[in-house]
Amino acid sequence: MTDLSKAPASRPWALSMPDLAQAAVFAALIAVLGLPGQINLASGVPITLQSLGVMLAGAVLGPKKGTLAVFIFMVLAIAGLPILSGGRTGLVALSSPTAGYFIGFLPGVLVIGLLTAYLMPRYNVFAGIVFNIVGGVAVVYAFGIIGLLLKTDMSLLAAIKTNGPFLAGDAIKATIAALVAAPVHRGRPGLITPLRRMKNA
Repeated sequence: MTDLSKAPASRPWALSMPDLAQAAVFAALIAVLGLPGQINLASGVPITLQSLGVMLAGAVLGPKKGTLAVFIFMVLAIAGLPILSGGRTGLVALSSPTAGYFIGFLPGVLVIGLLTAYLMPRYNVFAGIVFNIVGGVAVVYAFGIIGLLLKTDMSLLAAIKTNGPFLAGDAIKATIAALVAAPVHRGRPGLITPLRRMKNA
């Protein structure tokens, strides 16, 4: 006879209907954050609010639901929906020199989610800011730099320097995401399964 009480623990990465609903809501949030449009700097890399949505997804939903939210958003964009900032589709983004930044959303949210899950069950704002910067800035920038090197004739140093104008804004986004996540986790404890508990499951 099957012990149903042990079923969820045996599949820590399984998704319930509420999990799927939360991921879908955050996918929509990331899309909405692209509505204000974008500001293109001389380097051609756009400033958008959608990276804030990626940070929020990882910081609020954790690794499995947050990654799923970004994955849904990216699939819809690649399928042809103009939900990227500036009304672009995923295919347009992938064909541009800045494709790496778009691709970097997925590993970026996964890193934020994993680090945040390790921090739980008590969310710390300062640590959250650091985690958002590691995943939402460092990881995304790394993929963006690789994309620039592959699609342009930029040198490594020039590709790295293109990120300079974004650092202050992205640090502010990382802070906002942590400040939003903190009260959410106080009000909804258990929203993210602690990574240590997932390892022991």
